[in-house]
Amino acid sequence: MHPDFDQVTVKGIKMTYISKSAQEFVPGTKVSASPASISDPVKFSFYRKIGKRAFDILFLLLVSPMVLPVIFLLAALIKLDGGPAFYAQRRVGRNGKVFQFYKLRSMHINADELLVKLCRENSEIAEEWQTFQKLRNDPRITKIGHFIRKTSLDELPQLLNIFKGDMSFVGPRPFMPGQQMLYEAANGKAYFRLRPGLTGVWQVSARGESSFVARVRYDNLYDRKIGFLTDLALILRTFSVVLKTTGH
Repeated sequence: MHPDFDQVTVKGIKMTYISKSAQEFVPGTKVSASPASISDPVKFSFYRKIGKRAFDILFLLLVSPMVLPVIFLLAALIKLDGGPAFYAQRRVGRNGKVFQFYKLRSMHINADELLVKLCRENSEIAEEWQTFQKLRNDPRITKIGHFIRKTSLDELPQLLNIFKGDMSFVGPRPFMPGQQMLYEAANGKAYFRLRPGLTGVWQVSARGESSFVARVRYDNLYDRKIGFLTDLALILRTFSVVLKTTGH
């Protein structure tokens, strides 16, 4: 087991790991091995109801002049590889609403068909995908795709999702409709009260290291401690993760 992770049990199966360092980004929180209780109604919070969306808009106005030229430059480089520069995918958002999620394309245009073929031909790949919903050495990724994924630059078009109100700068990692059953089977509920985030506790603490259903623990943790200082700490941590190119 990774020394920085605690093993936890979901539905009686020991398969999820939660980073001990996650508590560093959520003030006053101790990560426990018992499932978080999310049955209690959420108490009113000005930041949750109003301040968080206001922060998203103000921060978006601040960063857009710097980020938009980077997006257009990367889009032009991706076009040289052939195929579209942007990739849209259906993701599940707040209250279970499905929305179009935008990224810079980092995979070959036949990636979905190739994944089916890989899983059918290799049981180890199929098991890895089932557990993590991603592949560590993914042959579907293009040359420039490796770079924009490592630096998380492929996520920049989600500024449009934030502008539209589908997402927030900080929140749970949005998952695909086909993954919802796995998430709910792990007793994931807090996610549906929140806007998914460009970054978040899971994204900076255990991305690429934990199983898919471990996201439930991170999302519940963030839901309990949501606040301006928490969001600010996570955004600052994100810059460090990007500079270290630890994205996947």
